[in-house]
Amino acid sequence: MTPTTQKHTKTAPKGAGSGRCVSVSSGKPTFTRPSPVQPGYVASKPKKTHSGMLHQSRTLEGTTADKPQDGHETGRSRASARKPQLAGNLVEVSGAAQAAPVTSVRSRDGEIAGLTASMSGRVFVLGKSRKPLMPCHPARARKLLKAGRAVIDRAYPLVIRLTDRTTGETQPVSIKSDPGSRTTGIAVVRSETQNPKKQHVLFTAELAHRGQAIRDSLTQRASFRRARRGRKTRYRAPRFLNRGGNKQGWLPPSLRHRIETTLAWVSRFRRWAPVTSLAQELVRFDTQLLEDPEISGVEYQQGELAGYEVREYLLEKWGRCCAYCDKKDVPLQIEHVHPKTRGGSNRVSNLTLACTPCNTDKGARDVREFLSDQPERLARILAKVKAPLADAAAVNATRFALRDALAATGLPLETATGGRTKWNRTRMGLPKTHALDAACVGSVESLTGTNTVPLSIKAMGRGSRQRTRLTAQGFPRGYLSPAKAHFGFRTGDIVRASVPTGKRKGHYFGRVAVRATGSFNIQTKRVTVQGIAHRFCTITHRSDGYAYSV
Repeated sequence: MTPTTQKHTKTAPKGAGSGRCVSVSSGKPTFTRPSPVQPGYVASKPKKTHSGMLHQSRTLEGTTADKPQDGHETGRSRASARKPQLAGNLVEVSGAAQAAPVTSVRSRDGEIAGLTASMSGRVFVLGKSRKPLMPCHPARARKLLKAGRAVIDRAYPLVIRLTDRTTGETQPVSIKSDPGSRTTGIAVVRSETQNPKKQHVLFTAELAHRGQAIRDSLTQRASFRRARRGRKTRYRAPRFLNRGGNKQGWLPPSLRHRIETTLAWVSRFRRWAPVTSLAQELVRFDTQLLEDPEISGVEYQQGELAGYEVREYLLEKWGRCCAYCDKKDVPLQIEHVHPKTRGGSNRVSNLTLACTPCNTDKGARDVREFLSDQPERLARILAKVKAPLADAAAVNATRFALRDALAATGLPLETATGGRTKWNRTRMGLPKTHALDAACVGSVESLTGTNTVPLSIKAMGRGSRQRTRLTAQGFPRGYLSPAKAHFGFRTGDIVRASVPTGKRKGHYFGRVAVRATGSFNIQTKRVTVQGIAHRFCTITHRSDGYAYSV
């Protein structure tokens, strides 16, 4: 099967599968490699249903009929074999996934109760001159694509660009955010002109940050630097004496990342929708009250360690004995209940006492793993240990910096408390999710369109300058290619692969990991398929540092 290059001047007929078009001269289907950002590209359109879903819809389970029987599959047989498929759905088929035909849409993990599989967010619309217009319903977007009046500008989230007009009527649109330590909820809502408190949800997303990954990467880099200093520049001045952390407003990279990614997506939504205002939940956590809700007066001002040194405090708190074996009158060491290598902190609520044998035996394991065969002792230790407050501290440290960054955009910014968000959500009987919390931020009288399925956005980074893979001990075990792009693909691109013959015959969709040899790996929602040749792959979405799922 040889890919062909053909200019897309006509809309693909009903039933045409993904990655194929119909030759104008012969009428026979041929395999092509279209790009979603290529002008004139039209998404595949199987048999029309009443679902109204587009490219962001869930993936159907692979069926036996999805597997092509030869190198040139006719559009008629493919359409008849995939009648239950919704318009624009993505198909994953592998040799191990074709045992039993399944015709129902696979449910998403953690799906909100009451939502139907046919609901999705609105599609962003750009004018001919790339001016943002009002988002439209997926069914409307499908009609525009079918009629050739629009082309796909971006796949995730789905953005179409009109080819016949540049302007249109708009309504007030607001971007609302619910900042979190690990996940930030974002909602794009439309307000009524007469009553701005009556709002309709157009699009929702949940942005997963990678602050912990950044922290681990910096810790590893510091260990490499320390080892290199000992080997080569033994008497060089320590690095920590030359830092700029004492500057006003300075934030560590793991916290600054949360602000920058949120601000980046706000900027993107402003390019795709006629945004007129912003809203942010300005959360404040009182860590003192979180640990002891009854604290007040002088005790609140002094804190937990007033009059104590840390070691004396721990000796008195744990009865001057080992927390794991109850030994007394032996040398005791300060032990991290949740190990530092797994994100634990030096907070006193994460510290305990342990004798040398128990501390050595526990190592870097979590206390739940170490005491899995002693549930009573584990429950007693966890009763004394306070829950870590790292997430609350991260939100407290970044909330004002995020507010200032949003205010610098020049748009009107509304801030509201977490209590106001909860009151709006409970009053309207909505479940608690990051996306719906964002939609409930601020002054809201009524809210419609809350059954929109959020787009999950996970920050993955943009690669690394590291040239080697390392063993668990830190020694190099393999060298990486200095070039990031191979055969026009980069690791992280979302691709669709159609393998006509061989052991891996079938259709696959997911993120690709490239190799210089041209043999790629494709990570689908279920498995990782190895050894897919680059000539069978078609790019759906270029890597932009994020992973997407619905």
